[in-house]
Amino acid sequence: MHSPAAPRWIAHLDMDAFYASVELLRYPELRGLPVVVGGRRAHQPQTLADGTRRFARLRDYAGRGVVTTATYAARAYGVHSAMGLMKAAQLAPDAVLLPADFDAYRDMSRRFKAAVAEIAPVIEDRGIDEIYIDLTELPALRERVGHDPLSSVRALAQEIRNNVRAATGLTCSMGVTPNKLLSKIASELDKPDGLTVLTMAELPTRIWPLPVRRINGIGPKAGARLQALGLRTIGELAQCEAPWLIERFGRSYGQWLFDASHGLDERPVVTHSEPVSISRETTFERDLHAVRDKAQLSAIFTRLAQQVAEDLQRKGYVSRTLGIKLRFEDFKTVTRDLTLPAPTGDAAAIRRAAGLCLKRVDLGRRIRLLGIRAGSLARPNAAAPGARGATRKAAPGMAAAAPAAPLAAQSELPLFDSPA
Repeated sequence: MHSPAAPRWIAHLDMDAFYASVELLRYPELRGLPVVVGGRRAHQPQTLADGTRRFARLRDYAGRGVVTTATYAARAYGVHSAMGLMKAAQLAPDAVLLPADFDAYRDMSRRFKAAVAEIAPVIEDRGIDEIYIDLTELPALRERVGHDPLSSVRALAQEIRNNVRAATGLTCSMGVTPNKLLSKIASELDKPDGLTVLTMAELPTRIWPLPVRRINGIGPKAGARLQALGLRTIGELAQCEAPWLIERFGRSYGQWLFDASHGLDERPVVTHSEPVSISRETTFERDLHAVRDKAQLSAIFTRLAQQVAEDLQRKGYVSRTLGIKLRFEDFKTVTRDLTLPAPTGDAAAIRRAAGLCLKRVDLGRRIRLLGIRAGSLARPNAAAPGARGATRKAAPGMAAAAPAAPLAAQSELPLFDSPA
């Protein structure tokens, strides 16, 4: 807890167009151009005999992949993350298309977080490209410069941004306010490469004119309901009485809407949290059939199991509940899971457990998406064999201690036999 005499200062740091910016470090000749990340390996740039590079263009893309991210030059055409690449090609046909390189993005993520921690170690990790930082107790905040009461806050935030840029070559945007809710909003106000410091006194001028959807926690459905009630801006929402909102949105969410619109948020910066699950999934360029595309599906299944195992190892976990996710050509999604007698992090054991889950699914329809999930996570030294809570009887050999067949051999299992 911070001292009552010390004003609370929480920062939200968001890397600017993170994946695309990492790619621009690798391909500096693309700076200032519309670039979209989300292609396949086939879209890797080709180095020509004269040393220049030939890049794939969005206009030549065919398939149903989605945009992972885009540079600000591409966003100016209306391209945004999660948009279908075919739709993006209509908006920006000349944009450069690059494949995603998540290993490079994870490495850069670790680097920027380490650069922040050198100055401000109280960090809440919110994903690969954003963090919250509690600045409240840092001595630098008490080093006021001149007559500006916020000078020390701005100087400290700028020092953090400078350190990130020195460590990564990338820019970030920061919002610094008394709490997480407002800082999340503020970090978006002056993107890219922006720094926004706000006090509660500036709520009416800087926050209330914004659309209600700018509050993190107001999704599309709640936003539509608020708009139907004539509440389009945060300021209009703030004019509503709490009982009126509770009557229409329920006690918990209605009260939260009232508090959020007034910039109230006491959530602490949480420096450590355990993940609930680790998963990998892939959406196919074309729907695959369990029989006719069996070899391709089996290879993908093996790769997903290997990736989940590598993720578990890297993060220091083993898993006791393995599951699968399938989405079919009609967009229906099914999941199945299996709880093991003992936790595992072994790729072959993960694949075998996922394969047993797969046998409980009717594979008569074409498959659009396939995924493997590891849940019930534990640290290896805390994962006692035979732990309580098994919900489904596992096949012999499923425990981590039992010898598993080599992963290559398991890829030959008849996982995708289909009655169709």
